[in-house]
Amino acid sequence: MANKELSLIMLFEEFIKSSSKGKRLKPDGSRIRPQTVRNYEYVLKYLNEYEGRHGKKLRIRIFKSNDKRSFIAEKNYWKKFYLDFTQFLYQQKKCFDNYVGNVIKTIRIFFNYLNREKGIITGDFYKSFYVCKEEIPIVTLMPEQLQFLINEQSFTDRLNISLRKSKSIFVFGCTVALRVSDLFAIRFTDIEESQSGCYLVVKTQKTGTTIRIKLPAYAIDIINEFKQASKNRKTIFPPVPRTRFNNHLKEIASLAGWTNIIGKQRSKRGVAHTILTETQQKQYRFCDLVSSHTMRRTAITTMLMLGMKEHIVKKISGHANDSKSFYRYVNFVQPYLDNEMDRMFEKLVNVA
Repeated sequence: MANKELSLIMLFEEFIKSSSKGKRLKPDGSRIRPQTVRNYEYVLKYLNEYEGRHGKKLRIRIFKSNDKRSFIAEKNYWKKFYLDFTQFLYQQKKCFDNYVGNVIKTIRIFFNYLNREKGIITGDFYKSFYVCKEEIPIVTLMPEQLQFLINEQSFTDRLNISLRKSKSIFVFGCTVALRVSDLFAIRFTDIEESQSGCYLVVKTQKTGTTIRIKLPAYAIDIINEFKQASKNRKTIFPPVPRTRFNNHLKEIASLAGWTNIIGKQRSKRGVAHTILTETQQKQYRFCDLVSSHTMRRTAITTMLMLGMKEHIVKKISGHANDSKSFYRYVNFVQPYLDNEMDRMFEKLVNVA
């Protein structure tokens, strides 16, 4: 009897629906985040486009046969799919290793869902789908750059109102180490005052971790600044389109004089490619790469560089003690690395 075939697209749509409705849960029993579901929808979009370009429906075969010939045919089918689909992502969609890896990771999750939750036995061919990764250089402010934004009033006075607001949000974000989504969700009711100081107490959206952070005077001033202009708004910071906010940050960094060329590279199948600016086709400057993601990275890196113990930084940032993702945010920029290397070599040559 021939092995039964089902539409991959239809099953993937069911996978998304099950994830968004709460029928499919995380291993810890919590619901799949809306952002994760949106990522699944992007993958579905790519699969639909790929299917349309090839003019052949993608199928899932319920694999029951122990016949070696059927096994080899199925193995070759999925091997060809992986090679062709990743080539489509690299060439037609202009994706890089990290994004392609995330798409393939989602497809592997989808196959696990079919086998474990739907009882659709597809075989283990999907386990050979390699999830490629790349180390993306992280743009992080040095402590003196953050100090400049905090303390240099003459620079702040040069900025227009919109840039001043964005600079204040940026400085606050570089202080508290929250994810961008959590930062813009902070409410005035999340601020607690006690005899020992003023605290920010929030429950993170991604991990559900409750974080309690003591705020410095300048961060309290920023809160009061936005409170005066809040007009009964519940959140401390007004909603700002991410693109506009990132453009403001790039402009602020440029006005601050952080225009040194640092370049930008991304990998395709492990091979580094130099990326130039879209408009002028020039090498990227430091200011061109500053974005909302710089805030959390700067906060975590600054805490470590200024001597805070790693386990305390993790408690503030909401990372678990064994978190591998924590080290993505640790960017000991070159001058700091140089100083540490100099200290090490000095000890080496002065050994009696």
